[in-house]
Amino acid sequence: MTEREALRRRRQVVAGVVAALVVLAPLVWFWWSSLVPSNASVMDMGYQDSGGAASVVHEHGRSRDDGGRTVSVADLTGPVDGSPDVDVTLTVDRGDVVLADGRTVPGYTVNGVSPGPTIEAQVGDLVQVTLVNRSVVDGATLHWHGVDVPNAEDGVAGVTQDAVPEGGRHVYRFVVPDAGTYWYHSHQVSHAQVRGGLFGALVVRPADPAGSDVDVVAAAHTYGATPTVNGDPGGLRVPADPGTTARVRVVNTGSGVLRVWVPGADYRVLAVDGREVHEPDAVHDRTVVVAGGGRADVEVAVPDDGSAVRVRLGSLSVLVGGDDATDGADPRERLDLLSYGTPADVGFDPRAADRSFTYAIGRRPGFVDGLPGLQWTINGHTYPDVPMFVVREGDVVAMTIRNSSGQPHPMHLHGHHLLVLSRDGLRSTGSPWWVDSLEVENGQTYQVAFVADNPGVWMDHCHNLPHAQQGLIAHVAYTGVVEPFRLGGETGNEPE
Repeated sequence: MTEREALRRRRQVVAGVVAALVVLAPLVWFWWSSLVPSNASVMDMGYQDSGGAASVVHEHGRSRDDGGRTVSVADLTGPVDGSPDVDVTLTVDRGDVVLADGRTVPGYTVNGVSPGPTIEAQVGDLVQVTLVNRSVVDGATLHWHGVDVPNAEDGVAGVTQDAVPEGGRHVYRFVVPDAGTYWYHSHQVSHAQVRGGLFGALVVRPADPAGSDVDVVAAAHTYGATPTVNGDPGGLRVPADPGTTARVRVVNTGSGVLRVWVPGADYRVLAVDGREVHEPDAVHDRTVVVAGGGRADVEVAVPDDGSAVRVRLGSLSVLVGGDDATDGADPRERLDLLSYGTPADVGFDPRAADRSFTYAIGRRPGFVDGLPGLQWTINGHTYPDVPMFVVREGDVVAMTIRNSSGQPHPMHLHGHHLLVLSRDGLRSTGSPWWVDSLEVENGQTYQVAFVADNPGVWMDHCHNLPHAQQGLIAHVAYTGVVEPFRLGGETGNEPE
């Protein structure tokens, strides 16, 4: 090889290396920037969005208000003193779940069963729950889905507490402020633990006991590939006398929508996500769609002839009354909760918003925590570079939720209920539609509002739990709140 050929060969090698660096360097940078640091605070990730209000000083895991006053998430507890009205111990294990037909599936149990025990309380009760982790090696927590508890009681690993390790325990104490149908579930490695059965129902009854003659919880859950109601693949049978009424509290513990209808009979939707519907009308041959994590209380009348009425929950049924009832296919028409019921006072003016946010869900190629793929985005950013929506206590907050990601998402804000104002420009004209789990289909835009009346740092995420695992998570943080908890590290906190 001549000297000239050797020089040309060296130049080609150098050019190839430079070209490779030009291509690889951005990929390495995107990969590196996507990593979630061990022992990180959610307050140190992403960027602040003040919703058009005055900017907020952000430093060392906190949003500081203008006076420099701070309070720790750990101090935002329920009542420390006083004897509880409801006192429950829930022991969680990793192991086989025994379904009602005798089949076993690997998963998680609460007090040896799944679903776990239903906790019942009355409005104003002080509830105390002791979580004992006997054999869940990844740790566990209990999140009170839909109950607007104080922040330290919210049960989110790495945000409001550390995951309870195997052999450990944690005590939750809170006053239940509103009657309704709620549920509890782990918020540690939740895409596995909730799907595996670490959940149960929570029913809060009003001080006035008047209501339906029969009252029953119907928790829809799929174990592996087996759909169940209250752990029974055969559905649920509820005894009831002819001529009586039954309130069926439907809990959708899954990630997708649950379609609920009553073939051949009228029904009423009494409540959605723990909030009563104002003057609900009779519904006939229409389906009410319950978002992942959401609830709907439906009331049916038992026929006078001694037969039964069937409440369909997707492929399964709740049979109320006798031994047989009319069946039928899922009606094509949906009940539109924007116009169901009649208007009522909501207690604030959603048009007088102090802060306005956009939560735009999209999708694009990229990395999340070092893993390549087609990733969810929030306002064009991938996790952990996601917005922190900053509010002050007392603010009226407006939010536009827009979905152009190609898939539906049940959006769940912790610690607050959202008032739905409009969908795709169509205003709400019926009963105030309050939600904590809102199904936002691809191409839809919702306008919602809430009052910032529960200080803390709150998750605002998709309740399709694999989507949350993949980074479809943001947070709402109040000014003046210090975040002492960390993700990963020795705690092993994984809050998705």
